[in-house]
Amino acid sequence: MTRRISWTLLAVLVLAQICYPLTTGATRAGLTVATVVLGWLLSVGHALLSRGPRVAAALVAVATGGGFAIEAVGVATGVPFGSYDYSGELGPKLAGVPLIIPLAWTWMAWPAWLAAVRLTGGGGSAAARWVRRIALATVGLAAWDLFLDPQMVAEGYWVWRDATPALPGLAGIPVSNYLGWLLFAVLMMSALRPLAGSAAEHTDRRDDPMAALYLWTYFSSILAHAVFLDLPASALWGAAGMSVTAIPLAVTLLRARRGGDSGRKAHQPHRPGVDATR
Repeated sequence: MTRRISWTLLAVLVLAQICYPLTTGATRAGLTVATVVLGWLLSVGHALLSRGPRVAAALVAVATGGGFAIEAVGVATGVPFGSYDYSGELGPKLAGVPLIIPLAWTWMAWPAWLAAVRLTGGGGSAAARWVRRIALATVGLAAWDLFLDPQMVAEGYWVWRDATPALPGLAGIPVSNYLGWLLFAVLMMSALRPLAGSAAEHTDRRDDPMAALYLWTYFSSILAHAVFLDLPASALWGAAGMSVTAIPLAVTLLRARRGGDSGRKAHQPHRPGVDATR
């Protein structure tokens, strides 16, 4: 049931994102809001159905609540991202922050966390695994903004008052923005496990939709920015940043799939007169 619901929501989300380059103006802004809400429902719903209310509540508290708090501070003070203002195109605001913004943090925080858990389940001390997990989850989430911010700034959904210094090719967005994402992401990921409990320390087949969400976000963002949105620089920066988590995740999943297929074939009974003809 968990996988069926998650796969269904993911399919709707993918369809909405495919439609994004085909729209403009208010329609595109409305689709952006709908996509973020879908992403939030997908991640929080998966956490709830696969691991229970404690994990879902921890995710909402850390990512949604924490995301709103740091955005409100950022809009009011310029810390830690830099000075910026949101337009009115992303729906209602509270303390100058569109209410969908912390939902976006939540949407990608959960798949980034699960990807890091999957990639750090091997040997080494518990402390070493914890450090690697936090690092991978942090980069896995924060690097997404190398796609997100250029796309949203290009649409005029928010604007920076002082956009220097900026990364090459990403004019209009200060480096402080990405450093602020890194700072908040590491705080968020460090707090998630203690609040969520041990249920957030493992992955299984129920989490396949979240792995698919993360990889879809990675590869579709590269394609969209490079081909449909005319943002080649953010396509390159995002591809490089998210690859730290996305590429090892893709390789791990591919190896697991091949290993599973080999194991099933090895245990298939020999059928005389059938196998001999292959």
